Amino acid sequence: MARYRNGAAGGAHEPPVCQAPLRRDTEGSEVTKMQFSGANRRKLRLAGDQKNACYPHSLQFYLEPPSENISLIEFENLAIDRLKLLKTVENLGVRYVKGTEQYQSKLESEIRKLKFSFRENLEDEYEPRRKDHISHFILRLAYCQSEDLRRWFIQQEMDLLRFRFTILPKDKIQNFLKDSHLQFEAWTVDLGNLRNQELLIASGLEPYAAVLLEISDEEKNHREQEIIASSVSLSGAQLELESVYKIPFADALDLFRGRRVYLEDGFAYVPLKDIVAIILNEFRAKLSKALALTARSLPAVQSDERLQPLLSHLSHSYTGQDYSTQGNTGKISLDQIDSLSTTSFPPCMRQLHKALRENHHLRHGGRMQYGLFLKGIGLTLEQALQFWKREFVRGKMDPDKFDRGYSYNIRHSFGKEGKRTDYTPYSCMKIILTNPPGQGDYHGCPFRHSDPELLKQKLHSYKISPQRTSQILDLVKGTHYQVACQKYFEMIHNVDDCGFSLNHPNQFFDESQRILNGGKDIKKESVLPETQAKPGVQKTKDTSCALSSLNSSLEADMEGLEDYFSQ
Repeated sequence: MARYRNGAAGGAHEPPVCQAPLRRDTEGSEVTKMQFSGANRRKLRLAGDQKNACYPHSLQFYLEPPSENISLIEFENLAIDRLKLLKTVENLGVRYVKGTEQYQSKLESEIRKLKFSFRENLEDEYEPRRKDHISHFILRLAYCQSEDLRRWFIQQEMDLLRFRFTILPKDKIQNFLKDSHLQFEAWTVDLGNLRNQELLIASGLEPYAAVLLEISDEEKNHREQEIIASSVSLSGAQLELESVYKIPFADALDLFRGRRVYLEDGFAYVPLKDIVAIILNEFRAKLSKALALTARSLPAVQSDERLQPLLSHLSHSYTGQDYSTQGNTGKISLDQIDSLSTTSFPPCMRQLHKALRENHHLRHGGRMQYGLFLKGIGLTLEQALQFWKREFVRGKMDPDKFDRGYSYNIRHSFGKEGKRTDYTPYSCMKIILTNPPGQGDYHGCPFRHSDPELLKQKLHSYKISPQRTSQILDLVKGTHYQVACQKYFEMIHNVDDCGFSLNHPNQFFDESQRILNGGKDIKKESVLPETQAKPGVQKTKDTSCALSSLNSSLEADMEGLEDYFSQ
């Protein structure tokens, strides 16, 4: 496995590293060494407490790569189990609101089933923690190869870390932060004093390292009202029992963006319950940098003929359908697009279509997002050229100007120009996380990028009742954008549970068409007006069936991958 020193990955010191000489080869099996740099490593024989020292916590920042030998069989099994785990994290994150009791219990059940580590103080935790450590680094090799793969991998790993951190006992948090070299020390100093800054660095903190300082009770009481007002779910009684940390403003941007933190003199005062946002920012930065370094070392790994096909297959097996295959090419006509936009388009594409029809023009970001979506639902290259040209000419554009300035880009997106790359439609994650819209733009995710009041008006224009609009806005306020979109899907199609995890606009379209064409059961009773709705009309979800459906989906998705590895 590519070797990352802490200086490169953002850490300050060498952590307690488990460097085991155990050979995992079975008779007749090839052995893969989890180190590709060629550096000699000190070998330790592990027994008793030494195993616990290797993995002191149920979660980790993966600062140090594994150094033992494993068989190809174990390599494959660890990779498959990690993929199952991350896909479960993704599916549950879309199906349920993250952090809720239902989400937590289901994810814990799946982690337990796959035998990964998740809780402190459990017996026989060495093997689950070792499995977690090695499998993470295996997937780094597979998912460092493109921006989309890295984005998906980082998001699922962050959600997994968030879950594990939220169930970490309070008395273990400080030790975890210390072992992860985040230097979140519980002491109070004046950072404005240059001498104190020098002392921090002399104590091992690097200038760019995140610093958390627990404030004194006196300082906490002095700012009690401001801190409570900035943290919605925190009361005065809870604050008395809660540690509050004082951190540089720049390290709490996510909390500031959500107006969930009190700021004063360039510092943020963060309750312990909100510190997970700071932890995740650090983890994202370290993992992103580590994946970039892994990608740089990848050619050396791919030269191994045993690993290259395995890694290639892994990277194409689990980020979901990319809708690049055109099995439905030509199955819709241009005359159908207007009606389809109101019945089967997700809100992001519905607003792009509406803007195009009204303005007869879209900027580049909108043309790319909407054009690739239309390509994914079946528009041919010829249809796409006709569709865009007809609309732009209605906006008083000269046809020759369109041919010179725009038709090339359309052919390019279909892989007919330039590098001949066949571009795929954007996923929800890509739309949410990249290229936010500016003034005059209409691309992006309405749930992520729209002002709440404008979103409310838009949902009202889509005939969503005020009560249901409030449900969606509550999800948006909690940053559960895909869950909000899935809730919107269920509302407009009059179903209690759509039965899938929404992660792609083209998936929204396909599932909508399946329902409208009779592929799913529609509720028999019509929806009553919200003012007449009685308690109990909305059926509660059958959680066991939902989990069973999720497991069946995972098993079906993995069949091809496991068959490949068994060959």
